Amino acid sequence: MCRTQIVPKEELFSKNEINKYLKYNFSNLWKKTDNNLVYGIIGDNYERILIKFTSVEKSKEKANEYLISGKSMVKSNICTFKGKIKILEINELKEPKFGVDDEYKTAGIKKQGALIAIYEFMEDEKQKGSGKFSGKLESIWYLDKNDLIQYNNIEIDSDKYFNNAFTGVWKSNNTGKEKVCNWGDYRVPNVNCDFDKGSAEISVSEKYQKNGWWIKPKLNWWL
Repeated sequence: MCRTQIVPKEELFSKNEINKYLKYNFSNLWKKTDNNLVYGIIGDNYERILIKFTSVEKSKEKANEYLISGKSMVKSNICTFKGKIKILEINELKEPKFGVDDEYKTAGIKKQGALIAIYEFMEDEKQKGSGKFSGKLESIWYLDKNDLIQYNNIEIDSDKYFNNAFTGVWKSNNTGKEKVCNWGDYRVPNVNCDFDKGSAEISVSEKYQKNGWWIKPKLNWWL
């Protein structure tokens, strides 16, 4: 359960179709999932980090960029951040998927695919324990019958499903030290295979439980 690929590369066409899709708005992808289903780690001991996007807007100047505002929380320390997501590659799925019992087969879905982006979010330097997040993002999407990009949760009932995989580092404003920092919807991507022992849903192993995973976050902690 290392969660290294949202979609196996062999299931995607290799051609980068980004120019074909720049006219669409992908901001829905990063606003869809309830925050209590977004899981993240920071540091080699996999301390729990919570990430919440409070605003996602497509840039008016650059069609492949999205302006992000949000908050992070580690233990009880909360920081605000701002930054960008920049889409680099968009690939279409070779064979569409329609879910359990072909639930979505008659939904009028036009295309399905995945995107690769880079991100950089800078926390407020005036705040305690602040830093900068940077790395790579992978998301899956579909184009609906109304020509709108939607969050692809068609395969959500599959044990393998996860989405919006942010993998990268956090760099301290104070010390300049970098820490691994990954988060995603429903699972944490690119972690040690002994971290998540769950099949149908995430279940953090006892080895890491003490690092903030047994504490239930306050509802709407970002407000």
